[in-house]
Amino acid sequence: MHAASRRFALIAFAILTAAVVVGVPGTAAAPAEEVKPIRALLVIGGCCHDYKKQQDLLMKGISARANVQWAVSYNPDTTTKHLNPIYEKEDWAKGFDVILHDECSSDVKDPKIVERILKPHREGLPAVLVHCGMHCYRTEGFPKTTPWFEFTGLASTGHGPQAPIEIRYIDKESTITKGLEGWKTVNEELYNNITGKLLETAQPVAKGKQTFKTKDGTEKVEEAVVAWTNTFNGKTKVFATTLGHNNDTVGDARYLDLVTRGLLWSVGKLDEAHLKPAKKVMIDEK
Repeated sequence: MHAASRRFALIAFAILTAAVVVGVPGTAAAPAEEVKPIRALLVIGGCCHDYKKQQDLLMKGISARANVQWAVSYNPDTTTKHLNPIYEKEDWAKGFDVILHDECSSDVKDPKIVERILKPHREGLPAVLVHCGMHCYRTEGFPKTTPWFEFTGLASTGHGPQAPIEIRYIDKESTITKGLEGWKTVNEELYNNITGKLLETAQPVAKGKQTFKTKDGTEKVEEAVVAWTNTFNGKTKVFATTLGHNNDTVGDARYLDLVTRGLLWSVGKLDEAHLKPAKKVMIDEK
């Protein structure tokens, strides 16, 4: 091949390559791969909270921020002794990418039942726990070490009065807190950290400070970790926050931002591809 012919062939190849890379009119671009939604199960219900309304606040609020679709197991029983019906099945967590625990069942104490709940998480299924989810399943060993506390990453046994809580993010390197700023809640419950610290497997994300007056009029200040991450059984990623008693908190954009980012972190998908609204909220929606 003559030199001129070789130059022409090289130029033609370069033009064709550029058309494939950048696209030119008349060329078909490869379709972008659609990001699959995260399949989440919300387990919610039990004592002491407006779970009927909060289930919608959580699901709709998170799905407006991230590509998450939901199934929900709502238990309307308002006692601490009733087991959420989803846990009656051995394979209760099958098919889900993450579980959001928002149940309040402190007096469900059968170790076999608690182990059935924990089994998929022991095997690696990510989890998010909010508010009264920390006070559940008080089996033998309470108030110190219990299997549930090993899962949550924090021993918490009670709370103070209803008063605003000042939230301060303390892990500035966490991807969860990126772009988030401290804030002050409406009246909320500050859960205690009964041992004064998280478990060794856990890492604090935020602290809360609550100022209130005691019955004798004395001003008192309490501070505790209110959001953290935990590594359960050496491998499972868990995000937890004790915030979320009142509807005004659960529906607060700043609260939903935090829980959403914690959920995405737990499944390893805290990225721009998943920080987009879901096309639908419920998994079984048409």
